[in-house]
Amino acid sequence: MPNGILLALIAYASYSGSDAVIKSLGGQFTVFEIGFFVTLFAGFFLFFTRPTGERWRNFWRMKRPWAVQARAWAGIASGVLSVYAFTHIPLAEVYALIFLAPLLVTILSTVILKEKVGPWRWLAVVAGFAGVMLVVRPGFRELNLGHLAAFVNAFLAAASVILLRSLAQQEKRTSMLGVLVGYGLLFNGAGAAATSFTLPNAMEFVWLAMAGAFTAGGQFMQLLAAKYAPANRIAPTHYSQIVWAVILGALFFQEYPDWLTLVGLAVVGGSGLLTMVREKVRLGTVRWNPFARTRL
Repeated sequence: MPNGILLALIAYASYSGSDAVIKSLGGQFTVFEIGFFVTLFAGFFLFFTRPTGERWRNFWRMKRPWAVQARAWAGIASGVLSVYAFTHIPLAEVYALIFLAPLLVTILSTVILKEKVGPWRWLAVVAGFAGVMLVVRPGFRELNLGHLAAFVNAFLAAASVILLRSLAQQEKRTSMLGVLVGYGLLFNGAGAAATSFTLPNAMEFVWLAMAGAFTAGGQFMQLLAAKYAPANRIAPTHYSQIVWAVILGALFFQEYPDWLTLVGLAVVGGSGLLTMVREKVRLGTVRWNPFARTRL
């Protein structure tokens, strides 16, 4: 159990490292070009993490192809929006909005999966939104498209989790990742070609490769963590990204959150943990992790 929790903490630290690198590349490349190269390098590293018993050459064999592709497109859109958000607003504000995803899962699950949601989970939803309001403070500070991108990203991540729940016992991991990487390269490549493509220099290639490596490392560590601990035990480690957002934002981007922002982040984290504790959805014997990464 401790090994699984430690691996999960490393996974989310790795994800945060990727997000910080992406933020540092803002203004140098378009959103699509960043997305293309990060997906390319992440796909390259993930190629070596094939689960035992699966083959990449069979990734296109799917039982529910439309659902897999819908999940992939939700992940692609989420990735594009996250790059835009990270390159336009502070890390802490992006994470606060993205962390609404588990709460939005609660709302969507009542509509799509017809789940019964109790008062504690509804209390978590209300508290989570209140926490976000403390962080972004609409009406007291200027909001821009970066905030909208982060919120829509949370909604798409929630939709992706709903799709993943329905696919958990039916589709291979190679199919889920293979379709996501393939569509991501196609979509971002077309977007980069249609906008403004700038060939990265050697150092910029290193940074892009680093972002992809951090993402792939996070995926791999998360997979290993699941072998040592159940999802409901490692899910709370997701909120370690709040700490990384504050640390990385202060160290590298001179983003210093005030006390209201810190309180808001704590409320968002607490509401997400309450949602996790009250989570009742099961698919057979699988307890699905509502905090899994849904984008590259």
